Amino acid sequence: MARNSNPAGGRPRARAAAQYTIYNVTEPAELMEFLMKKMAGVSRTRVKALLSNRVVLVNNNIQTQYNFPLTPGMKVQISKDRNKHEFRHPMLKILYEDAYLIVVEKKEGLLSVATEKQKERTAQHILNEYVKRQHRNNRVFVVHRLDRETSGIMMYAKDEKTQHTLRDNWHDIVYDRRYVTIVTGDMEKDQGKVESWLTDRKLYVSSSPVDDGGKFSVTHYHTIKRANGFSLVELQLETGRKNQIRVHMQTLGHPVVGDERYGCEVNPLGRLALHAFKLCFYHPVTGERMEFETPYPAPFKTLMLRK
Repeated sequence: MARNSNPAGGRPRARAAAQYTIYNVTEPAELMEFLMKKMAGVSRTRVKALLSNRVVLVNNNIQTQYNFPLTPGMKVQISKDRNKHEFRHPMLKILYEDAYLIVVEKKEGLLSVATEKQKERTAQHILNEYVKRQHRNNRVFVVHRLDRETSGIMMYAKDEKTQHTLRDNWHDIVYDRRYVTIVTGDMEKDQGKVESWLTDRKLYVSSSPVDDGGKFSVTHYHTIKRANGFSLVELQLETGRKNQIRVHMQTLGHPVVGDERYGCEVNPLGRLALHAFKLCFYHPVTGERMEFETPYPAPFKTLMLRK
């Protein structure tokens, strides 16, 4: 990309490598008001359309947040090549993106991060390939994970500082994280919580009701519906350990449907019946409340229809 030859001025360059119109930020402003001022006569609706179409970049990173705070020295780019910034993948959907993080919904069967055996068929690799289309040095950084067979919402950081902020302050930043599952049998209680110490044994995670050196773990649950020998359950994590929900449901005597590893002998859905449907957090840079929610998977609802 060509260097900006007018760092002090507020006028846009007509073209940058024939791909962008570039505006230099000289004073603090929110992205919406900045664009409306620079693009004289443009409507709020048009600016929102540009943001939702993912053609607005701030410092080479796609920005979809209309009130994103700009500071002097930043560079706002309007892409002329919309196809370059489109993201389409059958296993992954981008729910939100800005200069600091990406929130996605992944399908079951996709690894969250690369492993020694699987480096390319992962959400991390797919997103790395995507952000490198914006700039060859871009990459995503892992913040948390979902099991391969668990679907739902998760996020990645776009720089190490944001990654460390999220990881080091996870319990202060993330204020609501919920899953939905279908378990075998009729849950005895409408609501409750499971507490135990979990230990990763590599092939499986063991649970102990007393401190055996494992990690203390807490899962809150609420039974939504009982039907056809199954229960639809909503879960809220107080801690986020490996396989925590799956192990805790087994502890209650109601393993997750499709979870052979933790005691389920039936798989009517052909998948693990676990979906991360809600993620709420304070933006690690702006402090804004960010709330993302997806519907319960349609097959979950179908299985719970009374016969």
